Amino acid sequence: MCGITGLLEPRGSTTADELTSRVRAMTDMLRHRGPDDTDVRVDANVGIALGHCRLSIIDLSPNGRQPMHSPCDRFTIVFNGEIYNHRALRRELERDGVRFRGHSDTEVLLALISARGIDAALPQLNGMFAFAIWDRTERCLTLVRDRVGIKPLYYGQVGTAFVFASELKAFRAHPHFDNNVNRDALSLLIQHSYVPAPHTMYANVFKLPPGCRLDVGLDLCGELPAPGSWWSMREAAERGASQPFQGTAEEAVDLLHEKLSRAAMLRLESDVPLGAFLSGGIDSSLVVSLLQSQLSERVKTFTIGFHEESYNEAQYARRIAEHLGTDHVEFSVGPGQARDVIPLLPEMFDEPFADSSQIPTYLVAQLAREHVTVALSGDGGDEFFGGYERYRHINAIAKKLAWLPRPAQAIAARLLQLPVVRRCRGHAAGQSGELFAALTMPTFEALYEFLHRHWRDPLSVVIGANEWTASGVLSEHCVRRNGRIEQMMSIDAATYLPDDILTKIDRATMAVGLEGRVPLLDHNVVEFAWTLPAHLKFSDQTGKLPLRRLLERFVPAEMFERAKTGFGIPIDSWLRGPLRDWAEDLLDEDRLQREGFFNPRPIRDRWHQHLEGTADWHYLLWDILMFQSWLARKSDTAKRPIAG
Repeated sequence: MCGITGLLEPRGSTTADELTSRVRAMTDMLRHRGPDDTDVRVDANVGIALGHCRLSIIDLSPNGRQPMHSPCDRFTIVFNGEIYNHRALRRELERDGVRFRGHSDTEVLLALISARGIDAALPQLNGMFAFAIWDRTERCLTLVRDRVGIKPLYYGQVGTAFVFASELKAFRAHPHFDNNVNRDALSLLIQHSYVPAPHTMYANVFKLPPGCRLDVGLDLCGELPAPGSWWSMREAAERGASQPFQGTAEEAVDLLHEKLSRAAMLRLESDVPLGAFLSGGIDSSLVVSLLQSQLSERVKTFTIGFHEESYNEAQYARRIAEHLGTDHVEFSVGPGQARDVIPLLPEMFDEPFADSSQIPTYLVAQLAREHVTVALSGDGGDEFFGGYERYRHINAIAKKLAWLPRPAQAIAARLLQLPVVRRCRGHAAGQSGELFAALTMPTFEALYEFLHRHWRDPLSVVIGANEWTASGVLSEHCVRRNGRIEQMMSIDAATYLPDDILTKIDRATMAVGLEGRVPLLDHNVVEFAWTLPAHLKFSDQTGKLPLRRLLERFVPAEMFERAKTGFGIPIDSWLRGPLRDWAEDLLDEDRLQREGFFNPRPIRDRWHQHLEGTADWHYLLWDILMFQSWLARKSDTAKRPIAG
């Protein structure tokens, strides 16, 4: 795993020394992603500069160094990720007469593009990746991101330059970077706990969406080109629905077994030590089971436990590790150790990110890095096999109201707006709000997005945000031909998965120099999952049916069949206890008014209700606290000198 960055300046506007200084400063900001090596390449004649810092995983020799030139000298690439099928691609190219210096996957990718062109090369790749390639002949810089969005890539206009990087912190090293807060992105943050692509917390800087490419030429005149899609999650879901799997449930499990086994084994490609996260849940247990069943040596597995018993699932992971015979490492985390991570979060995530499971994810990555350099995780099962409980909850609400005629729904909605109902607090208020939304939302996907929000009226909280940010930006990804649960899954697979789950994994692992790999997100598995009819994936009571049946081939059901708790920590009680002073300082009314981003009243109201114990608002408060913490860090770093 690595960090990549670069810039394209108008010809003649910047000297070679200035280009070199800027790209080195930007690359240095990403050294945590690639602590083993760093290098830059600059061509001042065209204004291109590329930087790379390397975490050596495959081909540890100098032959794997980047930026890497093609033998024909036409292409130069900086690459972050892994191409898991690079050996098969290499054999094909060698049969065509291509010769290689080393054995890195980057060299194979570069040779593939040189031989067949980027359009033909991309569909052949099985992997996680974000890369930039400079075509000296066409005078074009192309950015590419993998299908699902496992690896990050940001781009934007900084002064007169086009700039890209693996993380936003690299942009701050450019002397002309404008770090003004994007208030529209702030409105999105407090609704979703993350900033959905393509937006970022900075104006004029964007996330390259999953499965997209961006071509930038030397004639860039102040207006950024639009990304184009080379693979689409929505199209994959629609294609799967139009060509459904025709076999039995058992045949579906057999085929899933075959595809997941291959995906897991491909992700063992490494020249450094490798292991896997094991939470004791279905997905991580399945990944470890598939690995251990195919390897002669014991798989190294890692889990963390918590002193708070209601959040501690370490005993479940331990039982499964003992059953499978893995080399298991467990670490028990106290409240103080978990809270010590909080000051690291603004720098780790670059923009406010409010999924509190970021803390245990960082801690388990830190534990794994003491033993291995690569770790496999079980993420992705919920989005593609209907695992989240919210799917069944929201589906049940919609089903209950489906029989009610539209005029009656309008009357019921008005009744729910009566003062006696609006004064409800806590659980009763939540239920009446859900019913009101169900009765008034124009479409089911709009209902899902609304009920899945944290702050449901963001414009009353964020000062200066535009109205479109409260109208729903995620539902455009919905596949409407499918049933309700699959509609929710399609939204999450295109938004929540890359922008929350995979962002969390990438930043937490990269912060400690660990490469994370996700077998369940192999595109062959993803595309197969979309072909499975709903009744083979989930029921009204539970989800992930084929994953459960497959895991039963390795682990007794009683070891993993239990209520899903997630990978969380007790933020709710900590905010009333050891984090109270920290939160009170960040949520101080005078401070909020002075900074000018939030209307203090709704925030202070929920803060007081939370402290009194009359309501649990920790999700909403954590959104605000993560922004406030990031803002404080941003103000501190703005005072530091930046490379010229």
